[in-house]
Amino acid sequence: MKNRRLVMIPGPTPVVRSIQDQMGRETVAFGDPGFVKDFKEVLADLKELWDVNGEVFVVAGSGTMAMEMALANTLKRGDNLLIVSHGYFGDRFIEIAEKKGLNVDVISSEWGKTVSVADIEKKLGEKSYQAITVTHVDTSTAAVAPVAEIGEMMKKFPETIYIVDGVAASAGEEESLGKMNIDILFTGSQKAFGVAPGLAILWANQKALDRRKSLGNIQEYFIDFEKWIPIMNDTSKYYATPAVNMIWALQESIRLIKEEGLAERYERHRKVAKAMRAALEAMGFSILADPANRAATLSCVLYPEGVEDAKFRTLLAEEGAQVAGGLGAYAGKMFRIGHMGNIDMLDLTGAITAIERTLYKMGVDVLGKGVSALTKELQ
Repeated sequence: MKNRRLVMIPGPTPVVRSIQDQMGRETVAFGDPGFVKDFKEVLADLKELWDVNGEVFVVAGSGTMAMEMALANTLKRGDNLLIVSHGYFGDRFIEIAEKKGLNVDVISSEWGKTVSVADIEKKLGEKSYQAITVTHVDTSTAAVAPVAEIGEMMKKFPETIYIVDGVAASAGEEESLGKMNIDILFTGSQKAFGVAPGLAILWANQKALDRRKSLGNIQEYFIDFEKWIPIMNDTSKYYATPAVNMIWALQESIRLIKEEGLAERYERHRKVAKAMRAALEAMGFSILADPANRAATLSCVLYPEGVEDAKFRTLLAEEGAQVAGGLGAYAGKMFRIGHMGNIDMLDLTGAITAIERTLYKMGVDVLGKGVSALTKELQ
């Protein structure tokens, strides 16, 4: 009998049945009164939960589209942008910005570490930057940036737009636009929200909205804030077709988040991350990110000597769990495992036991060690 496969990559994350059921509903017209009401409630909940004094945009698209949306609505050709990069996805901002004709400076950390707030402040003091980007959790390294501390420091630079990439963080790592002085935050539906891929979610405070107005006409069409604001304010209006069933799925995800409580959800993610790392280390793996800045949503796991990447991940998939390979210089040297969203004890235990069985097949007998460490830590 073939094993059911647990999707334990850093996104898409497992989608629970109640969210799947919403995706499987009979599709209605986007002007259907019931859907209009549901979409309005989704937007209101997202604004309240993430404490934004401006707008939230829920648009069909990917996290990468949201990256471009953030830059397109706050910067014009020739503006100065500081990119704070902690890995592969921080670097993705570079090409997007250069294609837009921005003047780009990059301050990077060693993979697994983060750029210090002091170093960011020093760089910002060298010249006038119209915006700064920071990746909250980079899925190539599983390092978590100190976005709250950066936000506090950014009060010294009130003219600079503070953009946070929350794709691998939002709904798993603590975020608040108001409390953390964030101007733009964005994410995708398929990560810690636990919905299938397909929706980009972007919050913009009033400062960011004012910056968009100051730009006048921009070259982008689909991702222009000004095109979407009328729809976000009145969901009965039309600009481009909303992803009806995906928005219903997001509504169910938000219901689950509210039922659990955001603070409790963040604490659960921290607890699960600690337990998963204890289990992985008990089996002989090591963790890439420094202990001081390890994300709650995923882990980047370095192989012990003698464990070959392609063979490990192939056998692991046969045993019922799918993880992602390493990126950049760490390709072939590690795997990336997600532990975010709506995963439960059965998912976690199933993934660890699958890893144990895989290692056993590869001649490394750690049977029971991972599950024991996981269970003790969770209990």
